[in-house]
Amino acid sequence: MSLSPLQERFILHWGEMGSRWGVNRTVAQIHALLFLSERAITADEICETLNLARSNVSTSLRELQSWNLARVVHVLGDRRDHFETYKDVWDIFRAVVQERRRREIEPTLTMLRSAVLDGDNAAVPPDQSDPRDRATLARMREVLEFMETGTSWIDEMNRLDPKTLIKLLKMGARIQQFVRGAAKPLPEPQAQGGGVLFDDEGEAAVAQADAAPPRERPS
Repeated sequence: MSLSPLQERFILHWGEMGSRWGVNRTVAQIHALLFLSERAITADEICETLNLARSNVSTSLRELQSWNLARVVHVLGDRRDHFETYKDVWDIFRAVVQERRRREIEPTLTMLRSAVLDGDNAAVPPDQSDPRDRATLARMREVLEFMETGTSWIDEMNRLDPKTLIKLLKMGARIQQFVRGAAKPLPEPQAQGGGVLFDDEGEAAVAQADAAPPRERPS
């Protein structure tokens, strides 16, 4: 399977972007190849086209299948497995969002609900007499509310077909032209006692100067 210079550029860039998104570069390149291919292709063709070892391709294909971004199809008269992926970018987006929700968001929601909603029945119950725990619970409630709102929005978007979703996004963009103002910058981080600051290079640094001594935990 031969690639044009434009296809090679796209596959290489998709691999670079994949590594920045936390995805193995080879996995991202194989996904890009499947996306560009007009037909389902075999693992051998992937090896030959991308100059990859068979073991590397097999591992990467299993990873793509676990993300629901590759599926096996069979061709009449050929006993080998062929692989393909979604051709609609919205289907790819929804598959990634759903899998990231299952892997990353749901475990966090479970922990937050256990701590915030179950209270004393949680695995690590908060100490209501400890001001640190009370402040932490307040922050955790904010995170829980934010994540539940976000997951509700994701669920609603997944119920829509791509054409309807695109229409809604375009409609929202037109409405925003009338209601939005200038871009709102992020507030500067403030240190309270031993808070976290950002230095000139954007890296987190712990402010020690005004840190109060730790309080003794009430018995």
